[in-house]
Amino acid sequence: MSRSTEPHRRVGRPPVTSRAQILTAARGLIDEVGWEKLTIRRLASEIGVGATTLYHHVRDKEELLFLLIYEYAEQIPHPELPSEPRERIITAAVALHDGLAAWPWAAEVLTTDGFIARLGDSFLWLVETILAGAVSAGCPPEQSVQIFRSIWYYTAGEIVVRAHTRHRKMNEQDPTHLNAYFGNADGPLRHPHLAAIADRWATLAGQDTFAQGLRAFVDGLLVQSLTKKTSGAPNSESN
Repeated sequence: MSRSTEPHRRVGRPPVTSRAQILTAARGLIDEVGWEKLTIRRLASEIGVGATTLYHHVRDKEELLFLLIYEYAEQIPHPELPSEPRERIITAAVALHDGLAAWPWAAEVLTTDGFIARLGDSFLWLVETILAGAVSAGCPPEQSVQIFRSIWYYTAGEIVVRAHTRHRKMNEQDPTHLNAYFGNADGPLRHPHLAAIADRWATLAGQDTFAQGLRAFVDGLLVQSLTKKTSGAPNSESN
């Protein structure tokens, strides 16, 4: 298909011919308007070519987003791993968290089971490290998958919640806002524990407790898995 048939929306700008140029422009749009508002047509308009030109390089918006995440994930550094299995799991999970925290929209895009098949070796290395750590700690391979999924839900959830909180730019230090949030004059009677901590809620909730919570979470997951293994209980049929 000849490129001469494509509409020329910006005189003097050459048509995009490489995937790298497309990804650079897409990153700029996401930074400007957010990933939800990114469309192939909008990206084409930003670049100055027709949408058909972009479809020669990417199938749809979903593929475009995963290409961006793939490229970014390749830049996440691999940490030096400790020898103890539990610590290897925690180290890999922290690296995963810290890498995606800089691109919180990527964590949101990845909140769908099955995304692993779309990722490259750098990201999969972190997943493999968590699975291997769980197996080395004595968990069956099937349980290692459940452990990874649980850690991933915790990690992605923390990233997305914090990103949305920052985006809203809510003035949580405003006492009036806190009073309205936790209840009216009857609040201390109906919600005494919330009322007692209301004036410190914003400060406490804003603390970075990811690593602390992760350690407790991993400990609980490993104990639960090993208990099931020794008791012979089914992997996921009991609460």
